[in-house]
Amino acid sequence: MSAAKSALSRTTRRGQGAAGGGRATKKGAAPEKRRGAAPTKGAAPEKRRGAAPTKGAAPEKRRGAAPTKGAAPEKRRGAAPTKGAAVSSKSAVAVAPRKNAAASGKGAAASSKDAAGSKKGRGSGPSKGRAPSEQRSHDPTEHREEPAAELADEALAAAEDAAADAPAPLPSAGIVALVGRPNTGKSTLFNRLVGRRVAIVHDEPGVTRDRHYGDVISRGRRFTLVDTGGFDPESGDPMRQGIKRQIDLAIAEADVIVCVLDAVTPVTPSEHAELGLLRRAGKPVIYVANKADSTRAEAEAAELYRLGMERLILISALHGRGISDLEMAIEAALPREPTAPEESAEGALRIAIVGRPNAGKSSLVNRIAGEERMLVDAQPGTTRDPIDTLAERGGKRFLLIDTAGIRRKAKVTKEDSAVEAVSVMHAIRAMERAEVVLLLCDAAEGVAEQDAKILGLAVDRGCGIVIGLNKIDLLDRKALAKAEQDARDKLAFVSWAPIAHVSARSGRGATKLLETVAQVADAYRKRVPTGELNRFFEQILLTHPPPTHGGRAPRLFFVTQAETSPPLFVVVASDPEKLHFSYRRYVANQLRQAFGLEGVPVRVKYKERRRRE
Repeated sequence: MSAAKSALSRTTRRGQGAAGGGRATKKGAAPEKRRGAAPTKGAAPEKRRGAAPTKGAAPEKRRGAAPTKGAAPEKRRGAAPTKGAAVSSKSAVAVAPRKNAAASGKGAAASSKDAAGSKKGRGSGPSKGRAPSEQRSHDPTEHREEPAAELADEALAAAEDAAADAPAPLPSAGIVALVGRPNTGKSTLFNRLVGRRVAIVHDEPGVTRDRHYGDVISRGRRFTLVDTGGFDPESGDPMRQGIKRQIDLAIAEADVIVCVLDAVTPVTPSEHAELGLLRRAGKPVIYVANKADSTRAEAEAAELYRLGMERLILISALHGRGISDLEMAIEAALPREPTAPEESAEGALRIAIVGRPNAGKSSLVNRIAGEERMLVDAQPGTTRDPIDTLAERGGKRFLLIDTAGIRRKAKVTKEDSAVEAVSVMHAIRAMERAEVVLLLCDAAEGVAEQDAKILGLAVDRGCGIVIGLNKIDLLDRKALAKAEQDARDKLAFVSWAPIAHVSARSGRGATKLLETVAQVADAYRKRVPTGELNRFFEQILLTHPPPTHGGRAPRLFFVTQAETSPPLFVVVASDPEKLHFSYRRYVANQLRQAFGLEGVPVRVKYKERRRRE
């Protein structure tokens, strides 16, 4: 106490001339340039950040601390104070501000408890001056896993809130049909207006055959754009005649027609016939000259005025020239009042119909839709683009995605058909946006190796699977049973997929096929409660526990469903890497059988139990 009093008296006498509340410096001390403690007389220059040791002080070995005689105890983190010493922190704030430049007697002596605790090392335990956030004890529940089912419910609620806050879609202003002879650039213009590559584009004439629909938002209005095949009334080819019927249907349902002409090609007789057909339709027609890529091409397009139109818009669908003029003309021609709200595909069950060429996919779509929506021909490879068709059967809505036939890669490569290669790629992409994939096979020809490869692509993408045997009207009962058994043998890796019989030509079995697809879709979206899952798992462990591995059997603690569409189950286990693949397959099959997940690829993920620290 005597040492503290003498230090206090000396400091008070020397600090009387200082400004109020300032810090007094000792006589002969160098000006302090660093933020922190003032050095005492004769102190060696401090090399460490934040503190200046007193004369004769022992070097401090701990980081950030340098004791000075008579200083106030340091309350900040990182200090190791000794009795009667002040400690500077790593942040270079050495001592707390002292009122009237004097250290109080209470602050001169360090707490013996703090000194004893801090001598054990930095951060060894909470001190009196430590911040409340640093005094918190470790919470063992911090690493506790939240159930996957609750996370899924939260994600679903967030998605519903986002959908509720989303702006309402614009009402449709009408339907605009693109019409023109082959190879005038209709599909290129279609992709340009839609804003993405939807239709297949190639220099070969006649690539587009079916009606292709897309939504366009232009100048604050939304309309539906229809791409059609090339108009060629002089051809006697049955496929060309089928394309002509598709064009007639597009013209009949359109509000505005855009006639696409070629700016660099002389006028042909088919264009005279085309313009006569459009005039008889009695609907607004906008004439555009495509491929006007240069000034010379624009000059050559003047010949098209011989056809008798009043206005011709020069555009280049490939480079985007003149598209704004076309959009303004379409806006002016569309009806002022929005049309009746069209039936939205949202909420409909998405079904991708895939298979080899000439399996009857387009015929089945026409049969279900009840109209000639798709062009059907005996020649394989009729369908090129994936076409969406909305249909309703039995109170349920289906979005049928008709795709091109998928041949073996070797045949496509050998023939070097760029159009077919792109068609196959689009067919595979159609599986990615479908919930259920319907593999349609020719029951008369039997299931081939290519069908198994197509089905493997669908399984890899996590889709529900239904196998359809078409053309059963060509087989008797015995041959049909043999065809089904043959399909089971060749598609054994998807033994859980149901098989349905159908005849696209007569419609026999179409209703039963859609019922099977709807059942698979319900299983695809199904969510099983966690309690029910764990009760099921208890029975599995009693009847068929995991086999031992290395003298010890892995333990399965609990299971929950983390995702739907397709269902994903997470099993928390000890040493999941020691579970044999055969037991994993057994668990997946039992889950599918117990909860009615037929036709669905059940995914089971095994996660090691996290040990609490």
